[in-house]
Amino acid sequence: MIRDTSQQDRVLVAPIQRLSPKAKWVLGIAVGVVALGIALPSLARWLSAGTSISAERLRVAEVRRGKFVRDLSVQGKVVAAVSPTLYAPAPGIVALTIHAGDQVQKDQVLAEIDSPELKNRLAQEQAALQGLESDVERARIDARKRMVGAQKNVDQAEVDRVAAARELERNEMAFKNGAVAELTVLRAKDGVDKAVLTLNQAKQELDLERDAVEFDVKTKALARDRQRLQASELARQVEALKVRAPVSGQVGTLLIADRATVAANTGILTVVDLSALELEIQVPESYARDLAIGMSAEVSQGTRTFSGQISSVSPEVVGGQVGGRVRFAEAKPEGLRQNQRLTARIVFDERADALLVERGPFVDQGGGRIAYVLKNGLAERRQVSLGAAGLDSVEVLGGLAVGDRVVVGGADAFGDAEKVIVN
Repeated sequence: MIRDTSQQDRVLVAPIQRLSPKAKWVLGIAVGVVALGIALPSLARWLSAGTSISAERLRVAEVRRGKFVRDLSVQGKVVAAVSPTLYAPAPGIVALTIHAGDQVQKDQVLAEIDSPELKNRLAQEQAALQGLESDVERARIDARKRMVGAQKNVDQAEVDRVAAARELERNEMAFKNGAVAELTVLRAKDGVDKAVLTLNQAKQELDLERDAVEFDVKTKALARDRQRLQASELARQVEALKVRAPVSGQVGTLLIADRATVAANTGILTVVDLSALELEIQVPESYARDLAIGMSAEVSQGTRTFSGQISSVSPEVVGGQVGGRVRFAEAKPEGLRQNQRLTARIVFDERADALLVERGPFVDQGGGRIAYVLKNGLAERRQVSLGAAGLDSVEVLGGLAVGDRVVVGGADAFGDAEKVIVN
């Protein structure tokens, strides 16, 4: 064994220095101040908070910037764009010539109504029309007879005037030769004047007679035309007893049984034009102001989508909803059937860069003016200004900034507290 110096080494223990009581008090105070400084913010939050709640009961979303799309998703059913209901134009017995589901062509007779009363009225009016036609012809014959008589008086007066003029000429020649007295010549002149007066009066009577006969014939003709219109209207009503298809398509629902007695304006059947389809939708009343004809819409059927646009909007609210129709870009999309349920997405507004937050119950609870912002375990009540709301996001107009964490769900448990501790 090689000898070393291990036997000569010795471990020395440092002496323990005990603190004086004064030093211990100083050290304890320093530690307490540091601990109080660290716990003071948490303690202040605890003291200022009105209540506390578990984070598991809340839904929190972060404010961000992105594309804002204000849209609406509604359910609808496929209907024919044209599906008129045919009504009975007059009371009677209806005889159907078709069955439900039959294919029909435009102007094809679908039903015929037997109305004896209407047909009897038509026969009476046609008989009255024939009587007035005879009256007009008789008036024309009488007018010609009266005109012939008046013209005869004018011609006779003209002959008398010529004869009186010749008589005056002979008497004047005889007076020059001394064969007759002057009194005879004067009487001949009076005869000419009388003949001229008679002729003028006959001509005036002829003009008056012409006006009178024209008026009589016109009056008769007007009465005949009025009766003709009445007969034509009744003939149209009788022809309308044959109920014809207004469009080509398919017979839908039969509203009455064959050989049934109906009153006027009673629904008989429906005709469905399957060449063009539309989607009938119901929109909540709150969106009625934004809904307008011509808006684009996207209709979904599983994985398939069809483009379209709003074609009509009902002017009234029924049961808190407004009816409307979406017209497909294609007249009849392949694979769609009547009464099929589809989903339509209507786009109201679209903005590229907007401040957004996830949509939640807080929008309705605070009326769009209050939100709770979560920071360091404390939810603080804040005044905000919200804009348009989409299906999954809400536009922020003021009161929030990018990165703020907002309690979008579960804030109803906060009550009216200004601050709430979130565990």
